[in-house]
Amino acid sequence: MDEYLVTASTGTINFGATGNEEILQNVRYIINTPKYSVPLDRAFGVDLALLDKPMPVAKAKMAAEIVNALSQYETRIGVTSVTFSGDAETGKLVPKVKVYIK
Repeated sequence: MDEYLVTASTGTINFGATGNEEILQNVRYIINTPKYSVPLDRAFGVDLALLDKPMPVAKAKMAAEIVNALSQYETRIGVTSVTFSGDAETGKLVPKVKVYIK
């Protein structure tokens, strides 16, 4: 079972992606999309209101939010772990999600 690390970085979208590249691109898109920003599916994405919480609370709730969003919108993967880079001093929280393809 191969694991892949997906970070919440912005990048170009490959509209012709297939196979694993398509799946990993979908994961990146889901964790980068703020909830309520997609007009026909307001539940799509991750709730960014959690970022206003204290850092330990935000990390725990954001990890749960990411796992729930991925299990709902990208069923071809499983989540192994969710970690974060960034720090409380700058207020930046960047998710790093380890997934495997089923």
